Amino acid sequence: MKFLVLFLVLFACAHKNPKGKNIDEVFSNYWEERSKLFPLEATQQGDNRYNDLLPNDQTAEFRKGLDDFYNRYLHEVESFDRNKLSDSQKTSYDLFVYEMKMNLEGSKLPLWTMPFQQFWGLPLTMGQLGSGENYQPFKTLQDYQNWMSRMEAFSQWMDSAIQNFRDGIKMGVVLPKILVKKTIPQMEDLAKNDPKKNIFFAPLNKIPADISEADKAILVKRYKEIVTMVVLPSFKRMATFLKKEYLPKARNTHGIDGVKGGKEIYTYLARYWTTTNKTPDEIYAIGLSEVARIRSEMESIKSQTGFKGNLKSFFNYLKTDKKFYPFKTDEEVLNFFRSLHEKIKPKLPTMFTRFPKTPFEIRQTEEFREASASAEYNSGSPDGTRPGIFYMPIIDPKKYNLTSGMESVFLHEAIPGHHFQISLQQENTTLPKFRRFSWYGAYGEGWALYTESLGKELGLYTDPYQYMGALGDEMHRAVRLVVDVAIHTKGMTRDQAIKYMMEQEPISKDGAVAEIERYMAIPGQALSYKVGALKIRELRNQYSKQLGDKFKLTKFHDEVLAEGCLPLSVLESHMNEVMK
Repeated sequence: MKFLVLFLVLFACAHKNPKGKNIDEVFSNYWEERSKLFPLEATQQGDNRYNDLLPNDQTAEFRKGLDDFYNRYLHEVESFDRNKLSDSQKTSYDLFVYEMKMNLEGSKLPLWTMPFQQFWGLPLTMGQLGSGENYQPFKTLQDYQNWMSRMEAFSQWMDSAIQNFRDGIKMGVVLPKILVKKTIPQMEDLAKNDPKKNIFFAPLNKIPADISEADKAILVKRYKEIVTMVVLPSFKRMATFLKKEYLPKARNTHGIDGVKGGKEIYTYLARYWTTTNKTPDEIYAIGLSEVARIRSEMESIKSQTGFKGNLKSFFNYLKTDKKFYPFKTDEEVLNFFRSLHEKIKPKLPTMFTRFPKTPFEIRQTEEFREASASAEYNSGSPDGTRPGIFYMPIIDPKKYNLTSGMESVFLHEAIPGHHFQISLQQENTTLPKFRRFSWYGAYGEGWALYTESLGKELGLYTDPYQYMGALGDEMHRAVRLVVDVAIHTKGMTRDQAIKYMMEQEPISKDGAVAEIERYMAIPGQALSYKVGALKIRELRNQYSKQLGDKFKLTKFHDEVLAEGCLPLSVLESHMNEVMK
């Protein structure tokens, strides 16, 4: 008994640093502090303690405080002897150190001079939350008061963002003109002073019945005042600034190499998004190789359909033949995706033994952002009170092409892609919170792209035209490796990139434009998908060959998802250990 007590004491001490803290306690303290620094993320994760906060992260003071925060916790975690930690703690240690160092390295870059663009950023997030249909709660009087506090703080954020844009002009770090032209209409739309057309008024139509009439009257009056006198003028100021002051100074170049220090910025972003040390040139070469491989497969499918003509003509056929445009209403498009969900349900247990508890829904993208949006997944809350949502933009259902990869996009954005991976990670309470809610693009997007390759095993891709759509989606990710690197390091123009994309895949001109402009807006992010998917497929092939009949696909998938988001090297180490 004495020996057991002594052992437990020594074991506990081994997990403590010189200050006597347990490393799990440090991770917990870090997350507590971080949640207040990033309260929007806390709200999204179901932590409602800070639903009224909207820190102004556009200030130098905030950035300096964030650096101090990361440095303080990095030093504290590094004070532990890694060799004395448990296996799970070693993984957490490695991830934490990696993340802090990447954050600190990134903070030295002048990316803060481009606060948002047409694809993502707080102004668009505020529109989503202000709709009352996203993760900001609107169930109680306090919920409405919390959101009003955030709306009031948003004005200061926008003014600081304008100052950062101005600093970018002075430093020579500005957005491309073409992207600014896309952002201005978004700001103007969100500035409309019409309760019937502006999304910020929408929550007033769903005020809970248990709020008294007296409180309701006060709430409605105050809410309208904040929207009309604070929020809408903020968007109007930003729209005017972008149009009159920023647009004339925006750059004509399309890649990040067109700004001061652009080469170093892109090299960092390539490492950040792929979680590898692959150089842009190495990634570019992988892209060219994958484009050639997938193109060969496309030629084979074209032949199977009996189509006479070259691949370019086949692409044109897929884009123009009326039989590929069966939809007449938005609901018909949404119902098609709902039918895919029902179709794959019986097959999922052959691939997984762990399933998310978080509910799942399919919704149409909100009107104010659908013109620049693509299909996407918004995660649910860990407790299941808010569902995971697959959003699909449907500008005109009659122009919605059946061969556009509808089956593969559902597998990727919904099930078993993002919904399975993100929900299982958030629901895993054995992980420290900084891991439950972490995100690495190469893993997260890599997993989602890998799941597209499971279509035939799940009973989809039985129609050659739908499979062609899936190949188009895979080609899309391969093309990204080529054009993203070429735009940002090799002088490829927007128009050249659009042309290259349309030559390699059956995508519409509008679709190609939206994609290429997305890569211009978020350099390096598009690299993560294919790099991550190739690694997961490589591991599956490796273990299948090594284990033969002993290889279990359910075990492989469960283990890939077991530890949450990981840098690819850490994922490979984990899988090598558990798949022995």
